[in-house]
Amino acid sequence: MDPRSPVVVAARRTPFGTAGGALRDVPVSTLAAAVLRALCDGTGAQVDEVVLGNVMGPGGNPARIAALEAGLDVGVPGLSIDRQCGSGLEAITLAATLVRAGRASLVLAGGAESASTAPRRAYRGEPPQWYERAPFAPAGWDDPDMGVAADRVAARAGVSRTRQDSYAAGSHARAVAAQAAGRFDDELVAVGGLDRDQRPRSGLTIERLRRFPAAFTAGGTATAANSCGISDGAALVAVVPDSRRAGRPGLRLVDWVCAGVGVGEPGLGPVPATQQLLARTGLTVDDLGVVEITEAFAGQVLACLDALGIERDRVCPDGGAIALGHPWAASAAALVVRLFARMVRDDGPRFGLATCGIGGGMGLSLLVERIA
Repeated sequence: MDPRSPVVVAARRTPFGTAGGALRDVPVSTLAAAVLRALCDGTGAQVDEVVLGNVMGPGGNPARIAALEAGLDVGVPGLSIDRQCGSGLEAITLAATLVRAGRASLVLAGGAESASTAPRRAYRGEPPQWYERAPFAPAGWDDPDMGVAADRVAARAGVSRTRQDSYAAGSHARAVAAQAAGRFDDELVAVGGLDRDQRPRSGLTIERLRRFPAAFTAGGTATAANSCGISDGAALVAVVPDSRRAGRPGLRLVDWVCAGVGVGEPGLGPVPATQQLLARTGLTVDDLGVVEITEAFAGQVLACLDALGIERDRVCPDGGAIALGHPWAASAAALVVRLFARMVRDDGPRFGLATCGIGGGMGLSLLVERIA
């Protein structure tokens, strides 16, 4: 193996708290700092860089603020990036690029989001024009809200409401089972008095989910129950070159692709990104032992899995964002944390995939390989 090949040797996250819930008073820098401290305890080496995805925070470079709050040396720089829901995963691929180029020997990377403390935003004017999100495309383009886009994707892909509710029920059931079995314990860093994910619910049967009305469009199939929950949390990993791995098992970051799709159908972004990634690496979907995808909406996830030919049993085996929650910039980084748990801690399959759809019409996919 190339001695500069980037490897994840540690992966941690906070529990995800429902927005306005247990972590409602914890700022984004404190969420990230808690995980940074935990990663430093597990690596014992000098950090060269902190790269942090953040979408809706207060600005001021949260990566640098979190690094200082975590007690890292003042000489450690921080970089904050925004690729919307792919921000945390993009931070990890940027860390891999730095390591592969020989520019760093230890990068802590991922994402953090506090929807609860995010500032309100407004365009200048009298009165100010308050808004929930900035445009994902220039004026005049088809730029629907994410829920509307999810309904559109599900309808065009022929994904029924029943399949969506079944998928969502399964996500919660898997997460509840994983909590009960302690499968999240080694990755979680307690913060703000919260030591377990707040959102997973037991007893969410398909029959119960059928009672929920359409949440975004008249006659739509996406509901509050088969969609993700807005959440607070942070997820980061430690990336080193193989030459500095010191015999520790880890996840080799093999290759990654970000691809664009129509702005009006952002949820389909994982399809071309994954197809291009597999073509670049010479693998097929059959080589992927486990797949972690950002479960923004059940219909959107199923449309992607159908298009890629990936079976449900390999996808988010301990539940995904529908059950665990969706702290925007942290969600995609949490995919790698989950892959690390499944593949390294549990001595799982050789290859895994992390993939997410991104507002603005993009998809980001990362291929990882377990190494002993």
